[in-house]
Amino acid sequence: MRLLVAIPVYNEAKSLSRVLRQVRRYARDILVVDDGSTDETPLLLAAEEGVSTIRHLDNRGYGQSLMDAYRFAIVNDYDWLISMDCDEQHEPAWIPRFLAMARRDDADIISGSRYLQRLPGNSRPPADRRAINQKMTDMLNEILGLGITDAFCGFKAYRVSALQRLNITIPGYGMPIQFWVQAARQGLTIKEIPVRLIYNDPNRYFGGSLDDPDARLLYYYDVLVHALAEQIDWPVRAEVARSRESGVMSRSATADL
Repeated sequence: MRLLVAIPVYNEAKSLSRVLRQVRRYARDILVVDDGSTDETPLLLAAEEGVSTIRHLDNRGYGQSLMDAYRFAIVNDYDWLISMDCDEQHEPAWIPRFLAMARRDDADIISGSRYLQRLPGNSRPPADRRAINQKMTDMLNEILGLGITDAFCGFKAYRVSALQRLNITIPGYGMPIQFWVQAARQGLTIKEIPVRLIYNDPNRYFGGSLDDPDARLLYYYDVLVHALAEQIDWPVRAEVARSRESGVMSRSATADL
């Protein structure tokens, strides 16, 4: 199994060296995508031997960093990709657990979940983040039939051949919503693994209007609507079929769809 661990970073000078030192214990191939850092992150990366890097000259967004990681894994013929953050909220010691599940060869996406199981040492998440995560997770489950418990955890393992079937285009924080819609549309097999819930900095901001919870939720709704519209031939037909079977959809409602 050829494994790549990809780490999106933005101004992570405080934790970068510690995280990379821990990741090296479990993975040989590491990619860091620097999303236009303005602190000492680029200098620290330059001093790290054996780490592949992609650097954005300006801040393009979390989703763009993951898209670059997906492309790198595909082009370089990796079998599995693990993505994790660099703010020490994702523990590198969990990497072997993702690998163990990957070796079972019965999943395309192994998604970390902070809410699947209550683990020792869990933090208490900011109330607005937990509420928005729950609302969007419930909505994705209802529309797509996924059965996931954490829509926004960035600690994931991906079968790289499955990533080739996706066309992710959202560069910002709404990217996971488009990811789940396309993963469901492609019929990818999704499993979850419990990871520890860690918030080292509960006041860490998103930036701009997304710091307002109401604006952030509306943004996620908008991303979901557009992601579903991209796949209009699938989810609408599926919803119509379910509604017809349950006898709750009128002929006029079907015509409107």
